[in-house]
Amino acid sequence: MPNAFLRRTRPAAVLLVLGAAAYSAWVLEAVLATGLDPLRTYVSELAASDQPFGGLFRSTDLVAGLLILAGALVALAGYRPRGRWDATGWAALALFGAATAADSRLPMSCATTADAACAAREAAGLVPFTHAAHTWSSSVASTAAVVGVVALTVAARCHGRPSSLARFGPVLAAAEVAATAWTLASIAAFEAGHGTWLLGAGQRLQVLTAALWLVVLAWSVAREKVYA
Repeated sequence: MPNAFLRRTRPAAVLLVLGAAAYSAWVLEAVLATGLDPLRTYVSELAASDQPFGGLFRSTDLVAGLLILAGALVALAGYRPRGRWDATGWAALALFGAATAADSRLPMSCATTADAACAAREAAGLVPFTHAAHTWSSSVASTAAVVGVVALTVAARCHGRPSSLARFGPVLAAAEVAATAWTLASIAAFEAGHGTWLLGAGQRLQVLTAALWLVVLAWSVAREKVYA
């Protein structure tokens, strides 16, 4: 029985951890000369078509999305979700992965927060289709991430068994919701011409929290039989 359990859980856990690692590739901006201010720019702008390392970050986004999607699908196929919170959480996580992969194929054409000319072209509707579509794919990814984080954390708490996700999930879920709210408020302020409100910091906290939560989820799945 333990061996059967490991065979069922290990693939999903490994996929989720690798996905979290790829999703965290933006930290490479600390050692790469991107020319973008991490406190004020979108994470997605690292992967913009006109950026020097855009190809690298588009590739890591694609890999991250596909790995997370695969991990969620393996979980949905093998763990027999116990209720609506489980099913909703894994489905949202799969959508998050798919939307993240789509993001990488629909890159921004330029960095709107760092380039006034780019922002003007965007406002005038003179950017490529991929640039405009990126807004929608990013919105889907962000929403799905929040739903997945909250739903699976609630599910872990409802299972009644001690686990890392039950212990640390609520704090990470609260941080994810708060960081998402900060990011959305900053986007609204930027689009209204009131500055960025440290948009980059808020969004980086958002994606960092999601990655940490994925690692905690993977640990709980593989080691603590939360979804056995």
